Amino acid sequence: MNNSMHLEFLSISENESFARAAVAAFAAQLDPTMDELDDIKTSVSEAVTNAIVHGYGDAVGTVHISCVLSGNVITVTVSDRGRGIEDVSLARTPLFTGAKGSERSGLGFTVMETFMDSIEVLSTPGEGTIVTMWKRISTLPQAACV
Repeated sequence: MNNSMHLEFLSISENESFARAAVAAFAAQLDPTMDELDDIKTSVSEAVTNAIVHGYGDAVGTVHISCVLSGNVITVTVSDRGRGIEDVSLARTPLFTGAKGSERSGLGFTVMETFMDSIEVLSTPGEGTIVTMWKRISTLPQAACV
């Protein structure tokens, strides 16, 4: 049986840490290692920050997160109904940033791709972006009781 959860919150930077903590708490059901949990939290932070900064900019909109646990895999989807991305391939290029004149590093998608097993980015200009990420959690044998 799959387990799922859904969140919806305003696209303000203060909610990034909430999203990160909520997804981590949900993922904890799979008993991930600390490294796996950190990978998930970092990737969620990047996806949510992208939605806030690039999706909505100075406007306030809604960010949606859904998570599904299936076997030992967590699927995390972060979506917005913001500006969308003109060229997803270009946006996924390391060091590219659409936030001209800012101190953004252009590594958000690169970080997500590094820490998750796979990601998919779907976007339509003027309609929003959907980022889906998958992470397989290692299944460590339980320590024997002595």
